[in-house]
Amino acid sequence: MGKIDLKSELKDLYKPSAKEVVEIDVPAFDFLMVDGEGNPNTSERYKEAVEALYSVSYTIKFALKKEKGLDYVVMPLEGLWWADDLTSFNRDEKGSWKWTMMIMQPPEAAKQIVQSAIASVQDKKGLPGLKGIRFEKFKEGRCAQTLHVGPFSAEGPTIQRVHDYISSRSALRGKHHEIYLSDIRKAAPEKWKTIIRQPME
Repeated sequence: MGKIDLKSELKDLYKPSAKEVVEIDVPAFDFLMVDGEGNPNTSERYKEAVEALYSVSYTIKFALKKEKGLDYVVMPLEGLWWADDLTSFNRDEKGSWKWTMMIMQPPEAAKQIVQSAIASVQDKKGLPGLKGIRFEKFKEGRCAQTLHVGPFSAEGPTIQRVHDYISSRSALRGKHHEIYLSDIRKAAPEKWKTIIRQPME
């Protein structure tokens, strides 16, 4: 049985250092995605989206293990964040935030396997978050990123470092991107690891 670890294979993208901001080129990958808006700390829609993404991702993993003998580590949860009024981020007005939560899938996860997994989860669990789930390619291209260690509430200076790096070389574009490497249910907030990524011109 083959086993792959995409995080390790893509270490330039998923294992950055917290010591520096680096420039990367992010090619197209397949993702399960769910869109929504509102405060992630209180939004029922957000909780439903994350639950649906993980349920389908693990169902795909088990299907590929059974059908193709492929075993792999499910990729971390990722989030694209934006707002119609960008200053709402500075004012921490989470209620107006918009988001796309997503989990990368391995190349072997063909559309048919994904659709079967979604149908299976629907039959077994009937999760409300499944209604908005989709499977598509996402390409970011040229980006800058670094690793933030600590609670989400302390990300501000790290985000500013990334923005300053980009501003000195180019210009910001696209959506603020976070990749959640830690299980926040188990790790202490001061040890949470989050990749902060921002597309650049």
